[in-house]
Amino acid sequence: MPDSNFVDYVKIFCRSGHGGGGSVHFHRDRSTPKGGPDGGNGGHGGHIILKGNSQLWTLIHLKYKRHIFAENGINGSDNNCTGADGKDVIIEVPPGTIARNPETGEKILEVTQEGEQKILFHGGRGGMGNTNFKSATHQTPRYAQPGEPSEEAWVILELKILADVGLVGFPNAGKSTLLSVVSDAKPEIADYPFTTLVPNLGIVKYHGYRSFVMADIPGIIEGAAEGKGLGLRFLRHIERNSILLFIIPIDCRDIKNEYEILLNELNKYNPELLDKRRLLAISKCDLADAEILSEIENDLPPIPYIFISSFSKKGLIRLKDKIWNILNNDQII
Repeated sequence: MPDSNFVDYVKIFCRSGHGGGGSVHFHRDRSTPKGGPDGGNGGHGGHIILKGNSQLWTLIHLKYKRHIFAENGINGSDNNCTGADGKDVIIEVPPGTIARNPETGEKILEVTQEGEQKILFHGGRGGMGNTNFKSATHQTPRYAQPGEPSEEAWVILELKILADVGLVGFPNAGKSTLLSVVSDAKPEIADYPFTTLVPNLGIVKYHGYRSFVMADIPGIIEGAAEGKGLGLRFLRHIERNSILLFIIPIDCRDIKNEYEILLNELNKYNPELLDKRRLLAISKCDLADAEILSEIENDLPPIPYIFISSFSKKGLIRLKDKIWNILNNDQII
């Protein structure tokens, strides 16, 4: 996907800080030629931390920063002085970011909220100086602890967009047009498939100061779960949506069949997607008269549906009402 500012997958190498070593030292001055141990502790190595930042919606700032290192802890010194801690490195990421092991695919952690911080790699603890090992029977310990080693590894950061409503449909079904009409988003719109190459987010204003977030996901084709088209890359973004709004144009040959194909692709990718609340919007209804709409109603899938037209704005208020009621009244579909 050349020249795209949307990056939802990066692989980076991280290394936390090594803990500082404890000091082996004995107090010496003019009046104390043979003083006791006074070696200080080593400082703690810096952590690598992921922090949620809702002002971000892509991982592009990490695309060209492939190696991230935290500072090492400083060794302890005489006079019981503890070494300085290594500085933590905080990586800001959009909420919805998951860290995975690149070899096993296992999820390490995920950040889902604004300001949430989670340690990705722990810095090594500082070693204790020899003053910590003195006792009544061992007054001159000549050893100290080394600092704990750092942690380092490659890690995959993967973004799953957080949105209230995810638009699901085939290419050129009218998803981008709908988003552009009901929100301030300005997605690219054209009359050919795969106009949308990256997810687009829009804030849909409702009555008063209320609003919800709608995501336009690149079109799904049959076989997307096996990697055909663009679907496989972006199907994961649907996992974060509260409602799946299926968009099927009225001029397709078989609305019910198209819906079942879309549902089947979601099921093959992740069966849990079928547990999400669903709503069907039949788009481009300005192309049909009342008689055609009545005929179509007799052969629609068994889920709540609504006829809409982004061009004439038919049904858009009712659509927002339905979505709002589902989101806020926990209506089961």
